Amino acid sequence: MTPPNGAGSKPLPPAVRRLVPEALPPEALAVLAGPVGEALAQAAGYAGRALSENTKRAYESDWRAFCGWCAAGGIAPLPAPPVVVAGHLASLAQTLGRSGLRRRLAAIAHHHRQAGHPWETRHPAISATLRGILATHGKPARPAAALTSAEVKRLLASCGSDTAGLRDQALLLLGFAGALRRSELVAINREHLRFTSEGMTVFLPRSKRDQEGEGATIGIPRGLNPLSCPVRAVEAWLRRTRIEWGAVFRRLSPGGALEDRLSPQGVWKILRRRATLARLTVDETERLSPHGLRAGFITEAYLKGALDEQVMHHTRQKSLATTQGYRRRAKITRDSPARLLDL
Repeated sequence: MTPPNGAGSKPLPPAVRRLVPEALPPEALAVLAGPVGEALAQAAGYAGRALSENTKRAYESDWRAFCGWCAAGGIAPLPAPPVVVAGHLASLAQTLGRSGLRRRLAAIAHHHRQAGHPWETRHPAISATLRGILATHGKPARPAAALTSAEVKRLLASCGSDTAGLRDQALLLLGFAGALRRSELVAINREHLRFTSEGMTVFLPRSKRDQEGEGATIGIPRGLNPLSCPVRAVEAWLRRTRIEWGAVFRRLSPGGALEDRLSPQGVWKILRRRATLARLTVDETERLSPHGLRAGFITEAYLKGALDEQVMHHTRQKSLATTQGYRRRAKITRDSPARLLDL
């Protein structure tokens, strides 16, 4: 009898077993049990890191919810017929918003593809159901409120000179001046910063649109006002904490002692706390979010005459359409032809 894994019965790497069908000829199994299989396992490992950790966690949560829904109805979640997926979306019509529904659909699609099952997101049963839900229950998207210099200075006024205040000042100013996402902010290490008489450079090893890890370096000039200069704020934070390596932004104990790296959720909590102290509110059609620092930079840069290529380079945006969307939002009032009316 031929061993199930071919010559020598050498077991296949677990990653290979997940990627290949069970019913392969013994000759193919023998090849996969050797160097080719090891290379395939390495490829599977790299493929597994194509998604960010945040996306993986979100997909796992959505997938568990889908599996629970299927189990309650006595349905196998994998592979799931398109009508079953459409029914699941319909069951969430009044509880999830536009982005939540689309993320749930993306998670289901991801797990099907990972398991080698064919998937068609644009299947009529799925696409028509999603359109109908959004037409019936959809609410206008609430973009992050753009926090420009005026709002950022109000937030800074709520920060004292204690350790937490210095950290929050540096965090808010660097997030704003660097147009950084919160995941980029908390990933900054001391060795990523270089200071000069003109300002500082920040190396970003990875970001949302840079999953290949090429990295990017941005420049932050010294501001004219020492009280709102992002470079001076970061320097003051580093002097106070004597951080010489590792995470720049960290959690603090109740007594002000440094702990481990701040999480992206921690950035959101800091913004919310400072906004509460500063009594800063946003319009009900928008939402308070750390992304507002990035949106605010882009908005103010365009209002001050920045060019598309300047904004795209600094914000690491790959799509001109995305950049122009921010520009239209920034200039919607200033460039309105209603200004020409005799009112």
